[in-house]
Amino acid sequence: MFNWYREISSVERRTFWGCFGGWALDALDVQLFGLVIPALIATFGISRTDAGLIGGITLFSSAFGGWLGGALSDRFGRVKALQVTILWFSVATFICAFVQSFNQLLVLKALQGIGFGAEWATGAVLMAEIIRPEHRGKALGSVQSAWAVGWGAAVILSTISSLLLPVELGWRILFAVGLLPALLIVYVRRSIPEPAAFVKSKADPASSTRAPLLGIFAPDVIRMTAIGGLLGVGAHGGFYALNTFLPAYLSTERKLSVLGTGSYLAVIIVAFWCGCIASAYLQDRIGRRQNILFFAAACVATVITYLFAPLSDAQMLVLGFPLGFFSAGIPASLGALFNELYPSGVRGTGVGFCYNFGRVIAASFPPLVGHLSETIGFGSAIGIVATSAYSIVVVAVLMLPETKGKKLSATDRVSVAPALAEGSTA
Repeated sequence: MFNWYREISSVERRTFWGCFGGWALDALDVQLFGLVIPALIATFGISRTDAGLIGGITLFSSAFGGWLGGALSDRFGRVKALQVTILWFSVATFICAFVQSFNQLLVLKALQGIGFGAEWATGAVLMAEIIRPEHRGKALGSVQSAWAVGWGAAVILSTISSLLLPVELGWRILFAVGLLPALLIVYVRRSIPEPAAFVKSKADPASSTRAPLLGIFAPDVIRMTAIGGLLGVGAHGGFYALNTFLPAYLSTERKLSVLGTGSYLAVIIVAFWCGCIASAYLQDRIGRRQNILFFAAACVATVITYLFAPLSDAQMLVLGFPLGFFSAGIPASLGALFNELYPSGVRGTGVGFCYNFGRVIAASFPPLVGHLSETIGFGSAIGIVATSAYSIVVVAVLMLPETKGKKLSATDRVSVAPALAEGSTA
């Protein structure tokens, strides 16, 4: 399964590890929030709906950050934009450690979201343009597994903090750790070159006539933008509806201790990593569409079982593996798919918009879960919202073309017709 890594060049490997590190640290910063929600509620005396609002505003701002970050990468370069976005979200997370009120935290989490969304977009385009087509899905899917690494690190740090530090201090220390990603800038600056496709596109007069922010709404790509945005809504809505409040659900409704919650999350996180790797392999074998369809349908079935069936604690621990496994497959497929829908001149903008536009709508999902949980409980609220979101994924992906194996040149164009047959390269 990992033979592809031995076939890629040293530049491809350095790019892989640079983006892997960025996404792992990105996940560390973001997932810490879900783990400190109980501490924030206790510190500021806020409601579950207020806590969901913080998560929602982070997602909302990350949507604009992704669009803007993608546009910056189209204008100034993938590597330069990546460095700026890493610095942005790491500093914003660090400053969250010093907030004195709910409103201050709300503003800073919005700023963090801008950098969070922008970093993924620039890194995904950088990877897609440097990694060769036959291994693009495997590389991007494997890099997405870095989310599990950062998520796991967040759980470990949160568990240690809960055991050793007072509640009012522990969450501040955790946010302060968010400055770590800034160290990655040195590696990116020294080790990763600008992709040849981007360099060539800047020399192409036709490419320079498109304004990146608006180029994704041109007649030849607007259909891809609309459907890709819908796919982003379902993918992000399902993931964040499920994971923002899952630690709180386990600790409040299932009455698990800190260590017990950590054990359940550990199973889900390990499974998430495995799901990313499986999806990485499958999307280069069976295609982007079939892969996403499989994981989306499996997500619906697993979420319903996990949150609505009368399971014992032991059964929930076992079922946590398929829950984490299947929830990983969709985001692990989006990087390759979205990159293959756009020409180089607006690729960064398109990827950033489609992946992050979903967060504008998905930003309402955590507050919705928080609001519903006050009347029907966390389990039912999470289950209803998450299954609805994953159903949207199924509808959207059926309207997109198959793009497996597409070469990303400086002047490529995509077909706006829906897929006609398995294996089509659009």
